[in-house]
Amino acid sequence: MNDLGRSKSPVGEFAARQLKKKRQKQRWSDIYYKRRTLMLDKKSDPLEGSSQARGIVLEKVGIEAKQPDSAIRKCVRIQLVKNGKQITTFLPWDGALNYVDEHDEVFVEGIGGPQGGAKGDLPGVRWRVYKVNDVSLKELVYGRKEKPRR
Repeated sequence: MNDLGRSKSPVGEFAARQLKKKRQKQRWSDIYYKRRTLMLDKKSDPLEGSSQARGIVLEKVGIEAKQPDSAIRKCVRIQLVKNGKQITTFLPWDGALNYVDEHDEVFVEGIGGPQGGAKGDLPGVRWRVYKVNDVSLKELVYGRKEKPRR
């Protein structure tokens, strides 16, 4: 409030354009508006906003679970075909690691964590493998299908 008891916003019959401009300028201080408008989450996402992607297995890795659990979760490092970025993906189901080898072609999807983040006790792992060489990983693990020889 200034000395006349009025706010610093323009008032009156012709103030609409100024009010609109001022409001628009103020919106940029809202981090959610800024990130959404500049599409920062999409730009930093290795899958570039898509739900699934194809990649080539580089290596098998074991990731230690967060406290208080003390398990080693089986994961693979893959390189995405679409942009060459490397990500760590989780292998669900018991014994899935036996069906994935280096240089295999895998398909990945989001792991279903909150806001596209990591799920459960897996630090920094946001994706999971669901297909290996065009065969469902679940079918391989349950013994209903065999992995094709390449």
